[in-house]
Amino acid sequence: MAEAADFQGTPPSPARRWLRRTASAVLGAPLLAGLLAVPAAGAAPAAEPAKAPTGSRTVAVSLNTLSPSVPAEDDTLTVSGTLTNKGKETISSAEVDLRVGPRLSGRGEVDDASKRSAYVPGVDPVTVGDKYTVKFPKLAKGISQDFTLTVPVDKLGLDDPGVYQLGVSVSGRTTTAPYEQVLGIERSFLPWQPEASDSRTKLTFLWPLIASPHVTAETRSDEQQTPVFTNDELAKELAPGGRLEQMVSLGSRLPVTWVVDPDLLASVAAMAGKYEVESGDTTVPGRNQAVAKQWLTALEKVVEDGKVIALPFADPDLASIAHRGKNVSGTLSHLQNASAVAATTVETILHVKPSTDFAWPVNGAVDSSIVDVATSAGAHNVIARSDSFRETTELPYTPTAARPIGGGTTAVVADARLSTLFDGDMSRAGSSTRAVQKFLAQTLALTEQAPDNERSIVVAPPRMPTAAQAQTMARALEGLAGNRWTQPLDLVAAAEVKPDPRATSKVPRAAAYPKKLRAQELPTQAFQDIRTTQGSLDSFETILTQPERVVTPFGNAVNRSMSTSWRGRSLEAQQYRDAVRDYLQSLTSEVQLIEKSDVTLSGRSATIPVTVQNKLVQGVDRLVLRLTSDNIRLKFNDDGSMAELPVRIAGGHSQSVKFDTATSANGRAQVTARLYTEDGTQYGEEMTFTVKVSEVTPTVLLVIAGGLLLLVLAGIRMYSHRKRAVASDTADGNGDGPEQPSDPTPDTGPESGAPSGTGEKVDR
Repeated sequence: MAEAADFQGTPPSPARRWLRRTASAVLGAPLLAGLLAVPAAGAAPAAEPAKAPTGSRTVAVSLNTLSPSVPAEDDTLTVSGTLTNKGKETISSAEVDLRVGPRLSGRGEVDDASKRSAYVPGVDPVTVGDKYTVKFPKLAKGISQDFTLTVPVDKLGLDDPGVYQLGVSVSGRTTTAPYEQVLGIERSFLPWQPEASDSRTKLTFLWPLIASPHVTAETRSDEQQTPVFTNDELAKELAPGGRLEQMVSLGSRLPVTWVVDPDLLASVAAMAGKYEVESGDTTVPGRNQAVAKQWLTALEKVVEDGKVIALPFADPDLASIAHRGKNVSGTLSHLQNASAVAATTVETILHVKPSTDFAWPVNGAVDSSIVDVATSAGAHNVIARSDSFRETTELPYTPTAARPIGGGTTAVVADARLSTLFDGDMSRAGSSTRAVQKFLAQTLALTEQAPDNERSIVVAPPRMPTAAQAQTMARALEGLAGNRWTQPLDLVAAAEVKPDPRATSKVPRAAAYPKKLRAQELPTQAFQDIRTTQGSLDSFETILTQPERVVTPFGNAVNRSMSTSWRGRSLEAQQYRDAVRDYLQSLTSEVQLIEKSDVTLSGRSATIPVTVQNKLVQGVDRLVLRLTSDNIRLKFNDDGSMAELPVRIAGGHSQSVKFDTATSANGRAQVTARLYTEDGTQYGEEMTFTVKVSEVTPTVLLVIAGGLLLLVLAGIRMYSHRKRAVASDTADGNGDGPEQPSDPTPDTGPESGAPSGTGEKVDR
């Protein structure tokens, strides 16, 4: 039966009640054991215990709400939750009791209490009393029942300030166990600090606004360069109730430090205007401009007086770069570029000047190579975590976060226990309430470790919190309102706090980096892919008359390819990199050589045109077209078997580049045409065609044959004319014979001795 408490006069303290109940349990245990061990005469052997869940795990107890989280003396504590009978039998005479235990001493005892699952007599808290219980006649198997317990705080018997165990248990009977026993229990914590403490811990809570990449490298050819998104999922996060909307809405009323990925701001700003979304093999207009504008407006208002930390653009994975990418040429320059554009992006969109002096490796896990990479990008503060930056001395308290690690760099070591409290699924009310109460309990216990040693603590929660996680974090911070044992501090100030000389400042070795995190890193191939794409982009940029229209979207896409958000999504990361590369190739191929059929030269010299086409909207310049021949007797521009001519083409046009050729013999020559940039880098694919050299071509022979035929016909005509004339004179008959006229004037001109004209090119 539930234990009763005496509420007349001054109630006994939880510690005294706990000692009294423990003594009773110890004294009564042998007698009870003896009674159970001796069967009645002639009684049958005891039945085998049921295989179904029994004892304190038969009923699952969920504490869904605990209000207020940090009660005052005149408050009423309300605890509500759900009971679920997981056993195979109906439970009768079920009773739900509230239990308050002794004050816990230190953070370790809080951890130990939270690990217990089964009911432990003499260790678990004692019940407040029958007056504050909820009874159920029965709990059918598999059925859930809601409950609410309400108790005035002054009836809880709380003594000195500190963290008290709080529990809700359900007791009852079953057919196989027809005696009252505790069948389920759930524990929580009750921080008790009725008045503000003289010594308070400075608490820095990071509030991250980070998202995975949603914008492609593709833009439309209009003046605004309409961006193309991979999908419209970002709009769901920005809409009311969405993850990012909740982060802004909840954070607006909390003392937090905003940690922002500039790529998220740039993406939302792009969405606020005209944008398109990929849909199969085509794109469709985006329709969430209003959502994007509303979110940006709200965020701008929230951060106008707050502290904003800008991460490098697209939140690059520092650990992957340090372990897999730094030896691939160009990788560190991408990181430096991502850091350089961060401040400009945030200032342009939010109109506040951010701090760009912080690097945040995933989960705060660091080693010397990660620190080197972070500092190479300009960071002087690295956000680490205490489960990576472990203490090497036995300190009886949690030290201040700031640690000098050499070279003017500070490691800001976030508390691991506080930072990981919100990692799980917070969508269930019981999980959320448990995390809130444990957070409050840990911060109070931390303050009590060394009340005369004021410290600065940093909390680095999940990088991309879900909406439920954001709501849980907000409730936890709201529980600290009133600054009873903590006071807020921004991250920049936390990094400047005087460090504890006893705290470790040694950066972990590379071997200490967690294997699980290392397995999630971007592979070396990812950085090699990025290098290849960047090389193509560099060549393409040099020929454009408006390079910024290409360099900016592709540069951002390259940075997005290194994002921390790709961890655990290797296939999606590869697909994104491939899409960037393929689109760049499609653009570069818009400037190309037009295929050419074989060419026949009708003489010793001629002009060969080669056509270059530009399908881009903008013009191209600083290109060179080079022709080479495999036949040394075919000369270009009187300059040997190779010649180059500059190429400059307006957008949407073609240009015919003409090369003068000369040859000293008949035959065939294989000619190769290829484009190059001015620095000699090959551009696009080469094209080959054949040049046939013949001094007398079939056309010329046809002309000559036609001329000979005309001469023959003219001779025949002259002969016939003369014959008719002689016959006519004979018929007239003077007897003197026919008159012999002189030869007629020739009707063809004299043969020219001038050289023949140049040969013709026969193109397709």
